[in-house]
Amino acid sequence: MTDSGQPTDLSDLVRLTMVPGVGPHTYRALLERFGAVSKVLDASVAALRDVPGVGPKLAARIAEARREIDSQDELACCRDAGVQVVAQGASSYPPSLEDIPDPPPLLYVRGSFEPRDQLAIALVGSRRCSPYGLRIAERLASALARVGLTVVSGLARGIDAAAHRGALKAGGRTLAVMANGLAQVYPPEHEDLAKEIEAAGAIISEMPMRQGPLSGLFPQRNRIISGLSLGVVVVEASPRSGSLSTARHAMEQNREVFAVPGPVDSLSSQGCHRLIRDGARLVETVDDILEELGPLVREVTPSAVETPVRHPAELTLSDLERSLLGRLGNEPLAVDALIGQTGLTASQVLATLSVLEVRRLVRRLPGHQFVRA
Repeated sequence: MTDSGQPTDLSDLVRLTMVPGVGPHTYRALLERFGAVSKVLDASVAALRDVPGVGPKLAARIAEARREIDSQDELACCRDAGVQVVAQGASSYPPSLEDIPDPPPLLYVRGSFEPRDQLAIALVGSRRCSPYGLRIAERLASALARVGLTVVSGLARGIDAAAHRGALKAGGRTLAVMANGLAQVYPPEHEDLAKEIEAAGAIISEMPMRQGPLSGLFPQRNRIISGLSLGVVVVEASPRSGSLSTARHAMEQNREVFAVPGPVDSLSSQGCHRLIRDGARLVETVDDILEELGPLVREVTPSAVETPVRHPAELTLSDLERSLLGRLGNEPLAVDALIGQTGLTASQVLATLSVLEVRRLVRRLPGHQFVRA
């Protein structure tokens, strides 16, 4: 299955990305040099070697790709497994990934993306976690889901699985980013969990369908976890934990980084404490996360909320606060006008505006006028 907004050379795109050694950086360099995927595959070895990062062996593999790689078999495997292939630039490609330095040229997706998934927080941590870590991860994920945020994680054992389960128990959406292809679930004991996630979000990978789980692919996968999210929360991480690479990607992508503190004598808390010392926001509740997040790059309209959201903190507003905020825009509006439009009393309008101002969702201007922040 392919998205209606896909490029016409999807088969060639699949073929090129299946060439070993063609990662996001090399893909971008090839496109900048040749202009189209089909022209890359038709190029000579000599021309390919002129591209930065393309050596003789990789140039030969690309030149032989039309003969050696069966992209139609890959697409047939996707159809049989109910997997969509979503190319960068397609209408269903996540907008947040377009903003990162090395977006995946295509994604394999079981399930679906929704516009509200742009309001997402990643929650990651150690595979070898403590009961405390599991409890906090599930509790935070449930709280995030209840306010309308999508929870992103990596389907790994430990904290990742607890994050997905917490979001699912709260009836929320969750996205799982895998380092291997979607023809198999890794770890295998999460097969049932993956099916639940697919029904309430999506299982995602940039890897070809039959690619197995290799250790070097997990750090590469982590940039997608952070890239899909407004921020990354780390719950338990040893000093050498892979979760810290997700935090580093978040910093490079201008995402927020959060960390949950733990016992000072616990090895699995040392990575989190180091992040906090380096400037990560200490997290105890979901409010700590919402307070730290800044305005969104683009408005998002969650399905359960009619008014477009400009700041994640708006998700926790009461109906009255949300209604009043929805009447404000970029043009100043006087308090008297708001009273006339809403039918509320002056005290109700002023009290509600004060709450919105404290939450930094509106700005007060001279003459008792307000605008959305």
